[in-house]
Amino acid sequence: VQLQASGGGLVQAGGSLRLSCTTSGFLADYYAVSWFRQAPGKERAFVAAMFRSYGTTDYADAVRGRFTISRDNAKNTVYLQMNSLRPDDTAVYYCAASPSVIRSTLKSQAAYGYWGQGTLVTVSS
Repeated sequence: VQLQASGGGLVQAGGSLRLSCTTSGFLADYYAVSWFRQAPGKERAFVAAMFRSYGTTDYADAVRGRFTISRDNAKNTVYLQMNSLRPDDTAVYYCAASPSVIRSTLKSQAAYGYWGQGTLVTVSS
């Protein structure tokens, strides 16, 4: 199982970015794919989850309404569209995959056995 995150960069507050997580080595029907982020000096935190290939999603309160997670199974890619970015969204963003079938576990890093390398998002004020 491999995950490759990309799409990070520098953007002004209020702007948008789209992150991509390209996956290989597993079937979308059997894994949830999620995004986490780690800001400087802080612990890694849950951002958004796509529960397997059903299309069910979940978001952290801090990003709900601004970020959208989506999945293109034909391209084996999960996206995180980030709009109305704020300086406190600055972080390294990681994608991760989990075989968990229990949605409530997906906000915990412990549910994930596979991680991408991270992509840096910097939002300037």
